[in-house]
Amino acid sequence: MVHISSLPTEQRNPNTADIDRISTLEMVRRINDEDKKVAFAIERELEPIAEAVDAAYEALRAGGRLIYCGCGTSGRLGVLDAAECPPTYSVDPGMVLGVMAGGERAMFRAAEGAEDHAEAGREDMKGIALSSRDILVGIAASGRTPYVLGAMAYAREIGAKTVALTCNKASEMNAAADVSIGVETGPEVITGSTRMKCGTAEKMVLNMLSTGAMIRLGKVYGNLMVDVMPTNEKLVRRAISIVATAAGVDEALARQTLEQCGFSVKTAIVMLVRGVVALEAERLLKERGGIIARTLEED
Repeated sequence: MVHISSLPTEQRNPNTADIDRISTLEMVRRINDEDKKVAFAIERELEPIAEAVDAAYEALRAGGRLIYCGCGTSGRLGVLDAAECPPTYSVDPGMVLGVMAGGERAMFRAAEGAEDHAEAGREDMKGIALSSRDILVGIAASGRTPYVLGAMAYAREIGAKTVALTCNKASEMNAAADVSIGVETGPEVITGSTRMKCGTAEKMVLNMLSTGAMIRLGKVYGNLMVDVMPTNEKLVRRAISIVATAAGVDEALARQTLEQCGFSVKTAIVMLVRGVVALEAERLLKERGGIIARTLEED
């Protein structure tokens, strides 16, 4: 096991060595200066990120699941990304899952000791019935967390594809994964506080993974969120606006059409553009894998 003091995420940042003795304005300026570096660090990992997006898409298309596994901040970010997929893309809540050390309680109250047990990671993967069709994304700033390593080891044993998302490219997790993403953001503003730049980097990459996979699955038309689940007034208004924009109609007609098809944004767009009733629009979408761009092409 690599000693913690040698990890890039644990080094002292010379740019913030006096952060406790400067003005508040200068303090936040330096934090912002460090945060600016995150996007450039991610830019260096775009190729493996794209590989992970394609792997996630293939797993989901084949009926598998996208599973995030992490501890502390990393685990919470995985849970957050997973929780936002159903309302954004109308996917089943079981399609994208976030699993974290310590379980649901650890989402709201730190359970740092839970990350030290590799066997717990294995057992939690068994608990969600991880299968060879699934893809597991292990998330850890250091890339050395036993809980995540245990989960990834179990995934490999059963033939599930693995992705490592860390801030330490030369880590055990990255070496063990099928796809290795190591976003090296450098020393934190506060030494070892990896909820800062590392957490920001992880959030940005998770956004890319889930969004990219959903785009490939046909959940987006152009850049419109066409599988949004209109479960509150804001999302109802968004659905109406999306249909109006995509079909080139006013919002009154968009709402009327949505009401005719159970507020399915995709169906409403096809109804309006192809000039068909709801059942025919649904048939056309099904024939073309739910991809609007294909459905709107002339036969």
